Amino acid sequence: MAAKDRVIAGIDPGVAPSTLTDAAAQDLLERLATALGQANQDYHTADSPALSDADYDVLKRYNAALEAQFPALKRIDSPSDQVGAPVADGFGKVKHAVRMLSLSNAFDDEDVQDFDDQIRKFLGLGADAPLAYTAEPKIDGLSLSLRYENSVLIQAATRGDGETGENVTDNARTISDIPQTLTDAPDVLEVRGEVYMSHADFDALNARQTEAGGKTFANPRNAAAGSLRQLDPTITAARPLKFFAYAWGEVSTPIADQQSAAIDKLAAWGFSTNDLTQVCEGPDDLLTHYRKIEQLRAELGYDIDGVVYKVDDLALQRRLGFRSTTPRWAIAHKFPAELAWTRLESIDIQVGRTGALSPVARLQPVTVGGVVVSNATLHNEDYIKGIGGNGEVIREGRDLCVGDWVQVYRAGDVIPKIKDVDPTKRPDDAVPFVFPDVCPECGSAAIREDGDAVRRCTGGLICPAQAVEKLKHFVGRAAFDIEGLGAKQVEAFYHDPDLSVKQPADIFTLRARDADNLAKLKNRDGWGETSAKNLFDAIDDRRRIPLNRVLFSLGIRHVGESGAAILARHYGSWAAFAAAMDAASIGEGAAWDDLISIDGVGAVMAASVITTLQQPAERASIDALIAELDVQDVAAPATDSSPVAGKTVVFTGTLEKMTRAEAKARAESLGAKVSGSVSAKTDILIAGPGAGSKAKKAADLGVETIDEDAWLTLIGDA
Repeated sequence: MAAKDRVIAGIDPGVAPSTLTDAAAQDLLERLATALGQANQDYHTADSPALSDADYDVLKRYNAALEAQFPALKRIDSPSDQVGAPVADGFGKVKHAVRMLSLSNAFDDEDVQDFDDQIRKFLGLGADAPLAYTAEPKIDGLSLSLRYENSVLIQAATRGDGETGENVTDNARTISDIPQTLTDAPDVLEVRGEVYMSHADFDALNARQTEAGGKTFANPRNAAAGSLRQLDPTITAARPLKFFAYAWGEVSTPIADQQSAAIDKLAAWGFSTNDLTQVCEGPDDLLTHYRKIEQLRAELGYDIDGVVYKVDDLALQRRLGFRSTTPRWAIAHKFPAELAWTRLESIDIQVGRTGALSPVARLQPVTVGGVVVSNATLHNEDYIKGIGGNGEVIREGRDLCVGDWVQVYRAGDVIPKIKDVDPTKRPDDAVPFVFPDVCPECGSAAIREDGDAVRRCTGGLICPAQAVEKLKHFVGRAAFDIEGLGAKQVEAFYHDPDLSVKQPADIFTLRARDADNLAKLKNRDGWGETSAKNLFDAIDDRRRIPLNRVLFSLGIRHVGESGAAILARHYGSWAAFAAAMDAASIGEGAAWDDLISIDGVGAVMAASVITTLQQPAERASIDALIAELDVQDVAAPATDSSPVAGKTVVFTGTLEKMTRAEAKARAESLGAKVSGSVSAKTDILIAGPGAGSKAKKAADLGVETIDEDAWLTLIGDA
């Protein structure tokens, strides 16, 4: 089963973008932004990922494919434009002088050939022109940037979100692979690489943790990241961390002319570099080295998850430049996910915030890729039956029964997925799994609407699982983000008869109700007078809040962060938004027409918003919340100082001073949107020699048309 045939986080990446309507694509892009944003937070900030590397890569590629098919629907919080995640509380912040970017990925031989083809096309090189690359193992660890001034280590920072990282200087000084001083180095030198832990050291650490009754780690990557990001450097010093150097950021003088020579220079300065790094001539040579490293993988003694290819000539790297989050001159060729067989012991049903009933496989514990796993997601009832998201057959139509011998796969430190089942080992007494048609949490009917792959509980606010999950969403980072009130506290308060936080408004009456209770919060386990007061103060601090955060916090289906921001900008105030929803009828009327005319809002989202605001119980809960808040109006965003920011431009004809790819990249870096066709929304057409139908259409529409020289003058590149 290919990766694209799996349902991941409720999303089926096997659905071809070309078959989707605008509304369906918009819904998918929202769900992808939510899933990938949470995955970034889990992986980079919490060091506790819940989505495998392989599944993350599949969703990231699917998101890019959707954006290519529907460019007008690209979200303002698009995962394509994000690197890492914000820094965690407790660390000082370091702004990187040169951004720390991620890498785009290759998954098969064709992707590697495409990588080479695209570079040659961008640079205007023929297929036979020599073009060397380096190939090196991709270490599965934590990215780190080391800043040296006058040959002395003065600062170490994690990648963070690419712009700003965490200051872990004291911790980095404890790693023996990191030199404290250098000889004959540039006055300013930022060395970048990966902090990791060997398999042997990881096993020894977990043994010590178990003996001491402490936390054990799922895998070496988590252990390395958690060890480096300790607030107490003495803990880091006790952990066996290592460091491979493979790149650089800001430098006061050039290191070398080639990537390979620069790596040699890093080694000469005393850094550990990977001895499997090799210069390769073209895709065939790259793939040969990839397979060599793949065969050596189990013998390396540390985790790698692929091979990184980089253009060796640094002058060509500079010409190729960067996309929004990745360099054009490098790519990571990922290894396939790892597999193991085990017994499916039971299937449990979990109920989520939107009422979705999600099946979870409970497995006989098995080691997959060095990590013991005991459960797996089963996505939905069709998946259990052997049916994919589009009704197609998966696993050759084999269903899943309790007691089955199943093949699970994973590519990192996460909950695995089930890939296949061995029917020859099915127990004689096995029976097909019957998916429930009632909610296991509240007993309400669980229905499956036409076109929905998920069965959902109809209990709404009376369903404790939905209510708790909605409250957890409400206090999330992108919503109210109340300090001291996280998922754990919300669940405890929900089930506490005295505190009785059943809906969002109850959070804002907590201080007053606590004052009337005999059992004070400050006297409960885990709380004290100071912590209780701090919580109440933090809640009050969130009474004044922007409209977009309020809209996102409500957990309306199909309304993510981007959708909430779009609605907030359009309506401006809560009063205007609520009045519009009160006046709206799904599918007709002026209020409906106005709602769906908003760029980024389709019929699916519009219907969901109206339904939520007009449902009596939901509306009563929302109105009770609004009564406790000072909801701030949202102003229109400021315009960038770039002369083409926000404008739609089209290039046509032959460009003589740069390739088409370079021109597009430059325009996008200045905030312009580059389109492939001329329409009434086009602001500028840049026409080179040989311009044809596009130039004529632009003239007919009255679109401003300029030549390449005028364009370069406009953007300041003349």
